[in-house]
Amino acid sequence: MTATYRAIRLERFAPSFRAATEIVTLPVVAPGPGEIRVRNHWCGVNGIFDTQMSRNAVDYIQFALPTLTGVEAVGVIEAVGDDVEGYAVGDAVANLRFRGGYREMNTAPASEFVRVPDASRDSLGLASTGVAALLALEHAGEVRDGETVAISAAAGGLGHLAVRLAKLRGCRVIAVCGGGKADFVRSLGADRVIDYRNESVAKVLADEFPDALDVAIDTVGGSIFDAFLDNLAPHGRVVVSGAASDMDGNPQAAARPRLPLSFYYKAASIRAFQNGRSTHLWPAAREKLFAMQAAGRVAVSFDAQDFHGLESAYDAVERLISGQSMGKVVINLSSEPAT
Repeated sequence: MTATYRAIRLERFAPSFRAATEIVTLPVVAPGPGEIRVRNHWCGVNGIFDTQMSRNAVDYIQFALPTLTGVEAVGVIEAVGDDVEGYAVGDAVANLRFRGGYREMNTAPASEFVRVPDASRDSLGLASTGVAALLALEHAGEVRDGETVAISAAAGGLGHLAVRLAKLRGCRVIAVCGGGKADFVRSLGADRVIDYRNESVAKVLADEFPDALDVAIDTVGGSIFDAFLDNLAPHGRVVVSGAASDMDGNPQAAARPRLPLSFYYKAASIRAFQNGRSTHLWPAAREKLFAMQAAGRVAVSFDAQDFHGLESAYDAVERLISGQSMGKVVINLSSEPAT
């Protein structure tokens, strides 16, 4: 066993993740009572959160410098401390808590980990982004079979899974994406793909789906949110699960009637979904997703760009926030090839 491991640590606040963090070498720590030590094989990339964290612009977290970074990782248990039940050396587990992601090894309370089928990128994708997509759609959106569902950023990690999950419910899916991603999104089963770089989302919805959206999952905000809101069906639900268009911290002022006038007469609603506020729902969602995966009903698509080694996190974050990626972006921290 090596005596040290590497991790990415937030050292200062700066405009970018690359400028705010450094790769540091830390000593391996033996697990104490109630703890386990895990060697991470894969970590997930959350580029918008990483960038906002670097700018100290995450409203719901106060960062004390220095602090380790990364939100999600999957690996294998190497050591188990006293008084730990239900975990053994060799078990595959995921950590879905902030500071557990961008690191080669993690010693922490066993309660911070969850058991997964294997230490693969597929298990990580379902346990993290898959859970978020499922809960946004079924818990916050209360989707029903056969409804009309609109999804923004439909080629992204959460978006592409939301498309697949909605199609499994027999829904008609309107997917918004851009930058040459339309073919990928169509391959997921979307019924209508709107390339926002070549088409007006507002015009397409008004012309083809006026007042027809039962559920709209929005992670972008801005004009796309406005278009979704304007075309809700009676009793429609807009689920706000992010606002990528406002990543610079200066939300655009919207010149429009007060929001209640936009949905009152339709008995529609706007709902916020923040995955970190829904931890009590995660276990059941994971169980459902892993059962669906075992039955061959759902799978995670991964970005075609390979990222290997902790140092590749900077390029991975920048690729995600550039809008070039399709599917979930992950980093291989082990010597094993992607599976």
